[in-house]
Formats: sequence, C-alpha cells, structure tokens
Amino acid sequence: MTQVAGSSPLTMPQHVAIVMDGNGRWAKSRGKPRAFGHRRGARAARAAVEYCVRGGIPNLTLFAFSSENWSRPEEEVNLLMTLFLRALRNEVKDLVKHGVRLRFAGDLSRFSPALQQAMAQAVADTAAGTKLNLHIAVNYGGRWDIVQAAKALANQVQTGELDAASIDTELFASQLSLSDVPEPDLFIRTGGEVRISNFLIWQLAYTELVFTDVMWPDFDADAFEHAVIRFNRVQRRFGQTGEQVEAVGGA
Repeated sequence: MTQVAGSSPLTMPQHVAIVMDGNGRWAKSRGKPRAFGHRRGARAARAAVEYCVRGGIPNLTLFAFSSENWSRPEEEVNLLMTLFLRALRNEVKDLVKHGVRLRFAGDLSRFSPALQQAMAQAVADTAAGTKLNLHIAVNYGGRWDIVQAAKALANQVQTGELDAASIDTELFASQLSLSDVPEPDLFIRTGGEVRISNFLIWQLAYTELVFTDVMWPDFDADAFEHAVIRFNRVQRRFGQTGEQVEAVGGA
C-alpha cells in the first residue's frame, strides 16, 4: 500500500487495465505530427510500469494496438510497429532489472516475423520477473477473445473431450486471454473518451471504471495515483448489499 499525505494508506488494485488514448490529439494540440505523440506516449507507458512496481500492483495490462487499429493510415501503422519493435529491444534490460515479466495478449500472427521473434525473445528474457506481470494487448479485441474461447471449447466438444453441458462461466473464462491472472480491479481510459472500445469485454464485468481527460502522454505518477484514490473510494459489492460487504469486512 502507498500513503497519501493526511490520509489512510491506499489499497492497491491487484490488476489495472489501461486504454492509452490521446497521443494523436496531444501532438496535434502542440502543432506536432502524430508520431511525436506516440513517442511521448511510450514514456508514459514506462512511467505507468514504474508506478506499479513501486506501488506493489502485481498486474498491469496496456492496450497498445487493437484489432481495429489496422484501419488507420498505413504510415501511422508502420510507425507504431517500428516504435513497438524499438521499445522491445530497448526496454527489456530495464524490465529484467526491475523484475517485470512481459507477456502479450492478442492475435500475434498478423505481425511481421521480425516483430513476432522480438516479442517471443522479450517474453523469454523476462520470464523470471516476479514484481509485475506486464501484459501488452496487441492486435487484440474483446470480441475476438470471446470468439476464440468459444471455438476452443467447441473443438473440445466436437472431439469428445468435453461435454457441452459442463460449460459454465468459469470454464469459459479459462479459455480467454489473461485467464491465469485476476480480472482487472481498475480500468483507466485516458484522453476524455468514455467507452471501453472492445477491450477485455468479458474480464471487465465487475471492474471499477475511471475515465480521465488527461491525455496519455501527460499521464504520470500523480495521475495514476489519482485514479487509485478514486478506486479506493468505491465500495465493491459484486451483487451484494453494502451492509453485507461491511459485515464481512468487519468480521
């Protein structure tokens, strides 16, 4: 837990998921090309990782590239791929140093062989990290995630490995991306938009949602802490009454 001056220690979420929005608009407001915003956004991602490591948040998922982002101008997509590859090569040593384990969620098959190889190498190099599980969602979509889980279960039913009647929410969830980590406690979207944009649709069912007008390149440790403070102000009931939650908490 971290301490805010004059207040009780903060309870840190076990999993934070972030839609990193606003790079292009941030750059445009400064008369700069979108590429400038994406480069500054990479710094903000680094700051978010550092905040989680310092604060003891064990899981962070960053939405880096959605399955819909391929429809952006080719020049911007190429730039994003170049920045992604460069970040993998430049950041891995620091990730290892700070105990960060890197993983990816999404359909990686569409990326170039060089990028796929770099991702696999980064995953292998950071596999021993224990302080933070950093999940990067790339070519990811929540609907894709649900469909691929349904296909996996359908194949098992077809081959006789699984009885369709035994499929429940827990079994279905086990086939989704990030199934081996807790579902997000806190979702943050920067940039002023109020939607989840096809991100972790199933996993966000009971997540606390924080939307901020801060553009992603400006999202620093103070902004992250403000989101965690907002998370701490919410009573998480999961379908129970407030009285039930308080009774359990006071037991």
